[in-house]
Amino acid sequence: MSNLDLLLSGTILPWLLGLLLVLGFMALLVSMKLWRDTKRSPYFFMRQQAAKQMQSYLSVFIVLMLLSAGVGVYGWRTPEDATVRMALLTRAKPATKEIQELMAQPSVAERATADATAGAATTRSGGVANVLLNADEATALVPELPAAYDQVEPQVDLKTTTELGTVVLSSTVTDEYKAINPTSVFGEGFYTLYATFDYKDMVDGMAWSWVWRHNGKVIDGGNELWAYGDEGPGYIYLSPEEGFAEGRYSLEVWVNGELMGQASATMNDAAVSAGN
Repeated sequence: MSNLDLLLSGTILPWLLGLLLVLGFMALLVSMKLWRDTKRSPYFFMRQQAAKQMQSYLSVFIVLMLLSAGVGVYGWRTPEDATVRMALLTRAKPATKEIQELMAQPSVAERATADATAGAATTRSGGVANVLLNADEATALVPELPAAYDQVEPQVDLKTTTELGTVVLSSTVTDEYKAINPTSVFGEGFYTLYATFDYKDMVDGMAWSWVWRHNGKVIDGGNELWAYGDEGPGYIYLSPEEGFAEGRYSLEVWVNGELMGQASATMNDAAVSAGN
């Protein structure tokens, strides 16, 4: 049996299954609470946020249940006979000196793996500085509203007093759409990035757009008529299916074709570890 089989066949398996089940039912309870919030909240944004979070927690619940089933099946399957059997060759000739030298040299695959590891270490050591430098260059560029997100005609003119406030990025927000621990440097991986702001003097019928970019390339966005009142808190979120990759992510918020707010952040594990 392998080390993993020995580990799972001992006392760790029940604890692991218990932990997965507890976390799964916690996610289910939270999703039920969020479902209740979607029915009782008086604000559109809060109902929308509760619905999105409910979907996320339900997905977590399903994944945890599948993991529990997988761990259970793996832990209680019939063990395989991994006994090593060898045959003794009584008339085998010793290897020649040339063959012994060839066997002592690393294989092509081992050399390629070593070269790739060294190259990755070199790239990572300078990755933080390169990403932050590229981020400064990207920030200096003046963005343009892509035609794909400028399809809705505004029904109301933009007011001179319309403001969107400062757009703040964070991975978690409160029920009132206030950013928790906002920052401009995040790790890579799977999570939801929230952009929160306070708006005022907006009018229903204005055309607004939001555009997400990764290293300057448009990856997501939307365009619709504003229908959320003249003032209040608001948010936009991004949760890519493939997760956040290393690089610079930026958001632009446009109203009637004018850039009203923007924010950007660097996704880099090394930068987060270094505390930048």
